[in-house]
Amino acid sequence: MGTSRPGDAPGQTAQVTTVAPPRVLVVDDEAFLADFVATALRYEGFETQTAGTSAQAVASAQTFDPDLVVLDVMLPDRSGLETCRELRRLGLDAPVVFLTARDAQADRIAGLTVGGDDYVTKPFSLDELVLRVRAVLRRTGVPSPDADGDVLRFADLEVDVAAHAARRAGELIDLTPTEFKLLRYFTANAGRVLSKRQILDHVWEYDFNGNDGVVQTYVSYLRRKVDVYPPPLIHTIPRVGYVMRTQAGAARRRERGR
Repeated sequence: MGTSRPGDAPGQTAQVTTVAPPRVLVVDDEAFLADFVATALRYEGFETQTAGTSAQAVASAQTFDPDLVVLDVMLPDRSGLETCRELRRLGLDAPVVFLTARDAQADRIAGLTVGGDDYVTKPFSLDELVLRVRAVLRRTGVPSPDADGDVLRFADLEVDVAAHAARRAGELIDLTPTEFKLLRYFTANAGRVLSKRQILDHVWEYDFNGNDGVVQTYVSYLRRKVDVYPPPLIHTIPRVGYVMRTQAGAARRRERGR
């Protein structure tokens, strides 16, 4: 089944083939982190919903019916361990992956004792969390979207995630791993304006200690390789960020803004 992402015109949207997405409920009282994890999982092909308290998590679990719960241990109204017990009491048998700043063996054992299936310690690698989610779903028999099988297309640009290769106008583009990840993010979000903070959080991950100047540097690198072919696809939105779109799409937006 083909899924279109926002773009500029018919035939100019990013296209990707996916399976029916498993549902993941992300529960963390740090709204930024919950949204970051949820956005990253959506990018990998999952359907997500977030909650910031135990009460919200219980309510969401009953309406959203998740296939997996990513659950912070430290919540403001009730601990994640108690929340897991309540979810099990209510009949939710979806696997639970705990997130916590704690690293004590006793905490890990407690999480598994109340019905948790895995345990990830903050700060964590986003790639590690996605791999853990996929592994837990495999163990429970839930099909997981295979992001490595995606081929993203926009205009004459093609990003083959499985082969870790990109082509423009049929020509192979030589990219570093970071450049490839940045191009993949732009292509998957073609037509959407992305802030430097969004790009930094996704490509360099949320616990990156550098500043957003690195985004401008790498966008410059990418343009030299991708936009040597006309028309240019990566555009700067002053004081906001960047967007991947065609010149025709940019012209239509300017016309509407008059």
